[in-house]
Amino acid sequence: MPVTQLEITDLNADAFAEFGDVVQADGAFEAINAGTTRNFTGLASIDVTAEGGRAQINIYRTTPVLMPFTIRMLERHPLSSQLFISLERKPFLVVVAPPGASIDPGKVRGFVTNGFQGVNYAPGTWHHPVLALGSESDFLVVDRAGPGKNCDEFLFDASVQPVITPDPRWK
Repeated sequence: MPVTQLEITDLNADAFAEFGDVVQADGAFEAINAGTTRNFTGLASIDVTAEGGRAQINIYRTTPVLMPFTIRMLERHPLSSQLFISLERKPFLVVVAPPGASIDPGKVRGFVTNGFQGVNYAPGTWHHPVLALGSESDFLVVDRAGPGKNCDEFLFDASVQPVITPDPRWK
């Protein structure tokens, strides 16, 4: 069976725009609280209210992936966005594909965060569950609670499963 190597690039807002928002405190800010706080506003568009949904805040504790790592599935949340931020400022992997009824394996993209970035997947964006690197990691997750089916899974045929190989920069 042929192996499809998934290229992993550094996460940046332009490259990630079709999948959602890159969340990071960078650029312009407003000084608040008598100058003791810098407020970086509008970092992500949280969208959770479809079909009577509401926002929920979670902490996910994630075991790191072992390399090489085969992508066997992606999931999507058609009724909401989903935001992930590392609470320990550790890099993590992001694997995504554009929204749609199915996934073109040639359009799967891989990114690595710099540890200070989070991601907010737009509703319907295909993505792999969070992929911690190196050690167990905690993530702040903002997503939807409420009625309606809000998680679909796509299973790749074994002949087209992308594979991620380790990079020494990820330690």
